Amino acid sequence: MAKKDKKQVIVLAMHGVPPKDFPRLELMEYFRLSFKAEENPSSLSPAERIRLDELEKKMRSWPRNEGNDPFYAGSIKIARALASLAGCEVILGFNEFCSPSVEEALELACLRQPEIIFVLTPMLTPGGEHAAQEIPASIDKVKARHPEIEFFYAWPFEPEEIASFLLTTGKKKFDQAKKLE
Repeated sequence: MAKKDKKQVIVLAMHGVPPKDFPRLELMEYFRLSFKAEENPSSLSPAERIRLDELEKKMRSWPRNEGNDPFYAGSIKIARALASLAGCEVILGFNEFCSPSVEEALELACLRQPEIIFVLTPMLTPGGEHAAQEIPASIDKVKARHPEIEFFYAWPFEPEEIASFLLTTGKKKFDQAKKLE
């Protein structure tokens, strides 16, 4: 991370999942429209585009808790642990399904007037659209509006670093489980 004399904020970019209690028919409609838009963006009628935007806004703003969205609750726990370790504010953002979006989280970070914003994600595997394309696109949009702030996206990770983390953590979990037997 940057020198401690620089004011910094971390944006933790997570994936997001639909809440378990989101109305099923609306969830199916959302996926039908979003798949149609992915295949051919111009295939959506204006009414379908409006409906897709309404459904996305409704899903992103849906009240979350550990029961209806354990991923969201787990993301909050990671953000808190990261803030404790880093000694700076961590703002959570989501690629999809949850609020705030990554772009909104970056804008919230800019409001703190940091000198540097670190963008981190637990998405480890190269090749994914979110980590490789969507997060950088959000950073670029916000960076253009805030040229006075330095942005650093700590991705992609080296395969050896990922393997080391997995092996070390896996062995630690195995050792803990053996102690409990």
